[in-house]
Amino acid sequence: MNLHKEAKLNHLSFPTTNVAETAAFFEKYLGCEIVAVGESCLLKRNGFDIVLDHVKEEAPVWPTNFHFGLEVESLDDVHTLYTEFLEGGVLMETAVFNNSRGSRFFCRSPGGVLIEVNTREDMQKQEQWQKLF
Repeated sequence: MNLHKEAKLNHLSFPTTNVAETAAFFEKYLGCEIVAVGESCLLKRNGFDIVLDHVKEEAPVWPTNFHFGLEVESLDDVHTLYTEFLEGGVLMETAVFNNSRGSRFFCRSPGGVLIEVNTREDMQKQEQWQKLF
């Protein structure tokens, strides 16, 4: 048995200065269920946990391109979420754009985590990227 290959990603943990605001964002915009709240917060989404850890000092500074990505089915879904996020006052980093790997946009959660929302529906048929999917 190769334990390295069998181990599954269990959770991500993000520091935040405002647990309640960050949890509300993840619940409203990312479909997370808030299951435990206190000094920190446990969120569940599709069998995956996100832990929001309260920090008292200044908000963390994330590396320039550190982010996590969510994939949706269609380009219409990308535009729908973009509009919903924009109208909800979410900090948007980009408009919807297309590159060889499909259409996407980037925004920030409270606490500054960069989030990518993308689709592969309109991905250009470039062999170099197709083999990755």
